[in-house]
Amino acid sequence: MTRAAAIDCGTNSIRLLVADVPGAGGAALDDVVREMRVVRLGQGVDRTGRLSDEALARTFDAARDYARLCERHGAERIRFVATSATRDAENRQDFVDGIRGILGVEPEVVTGEAEAALSFAGATSVLPEGTPGPVVVVDIGGGSTELVVGDPRSPVPEASVSLDMGCVRLTERHLAGDPPSAEQEAAARADVRRLLESAALPLDDVRSLVGVAGSVTTVTAHALVLDAYDPARIHGSVLPEDAVLAACDSLLSATREERAAMPFMHPGRIDVIGGGALVWSEVVRYVSERTSGTGTAGVVTSEHDILDGIAIALA
Repeated sequence: MTRAAAIDCGTNSIRLLVADVPGAGGAALDDVVREMRVVRLGQGVDRTGRLSDEALARTFDAARDYARLCERHGAERIRFVATSATRDAENRQDFVDGIRGILGVEPEVVTGEAEAALSFAGATSVLPEGTPGPVVVVDIGGGSTELVVGDPRSPVPEASVSLDMGCVRLTERHLAGDPPSAEQEAAARADVRRLLESAALPLDDVRSLVGVAGSVTTVTAHALVLDAYDPARIHGSVLPEDAVLAACDSLLSATREERAAMPFMHPGRIDVIGGGALVWSEVVRYVSERTSGTGTAGVVTSEHDILDGIAIALA
């Protein structure tokens, strides 16, 4: 058993998991602490191609806090993974150097394919027994979305793709209105659909659609009409497609003031959840269209994702 720290730094948030990790083939992770900070590292990257000084400062501040937590909880190993925003930034070396200086480890700027594999490992590690397979795991981030197809009992996915669409990227590119206009929404949906059509994933035999990460869990909280964000109720929930699509449309059409008043809404998601909901709704429709011969067993939400996959990989 190793006490390990996994850090996932995406376009919108940076997250920490300190957990006791069993050896290969052992029991599930035993969480010690989970933390999430919205730092918006990728703010403006889609337009400028660079990480801003302000975004780097916010991320480094969070990393210093995480370094203290790793020390306090006795983490023996630390793995830091950075994803879409850092992949896209021409000044990513500034980020790498800063994180190395704070945490003493080399941050891994992973490919979209590696990100997808880690998300699949994390999500499938805790799926309920008997979840029909094959499954497609969908991880909607700030800058990219990963779709991964595979057997839930196998750690190695069959196929995967990483697409440049996420809640921050779509919001900055298309959804300027409050709420977005019909024209803005149509342009965003066309962008997402074009990327999905290019994916060419083997979806015909997929029986379960599993969504992970903050956009999906927030949509699920809305669909469940929660009066507070409750991971225990969100994790493992299975919703009909119609309920998911209705919740997505409701979030996208709400004003900022209305979203801010929702009791389950994290403050860092208020401005970008519309983009995340739009991506999720298009993915749900796309998967449904391509599994029409068999259908899926509903839309499953998992609270476990790439962060768990990073920790599991330390076994």
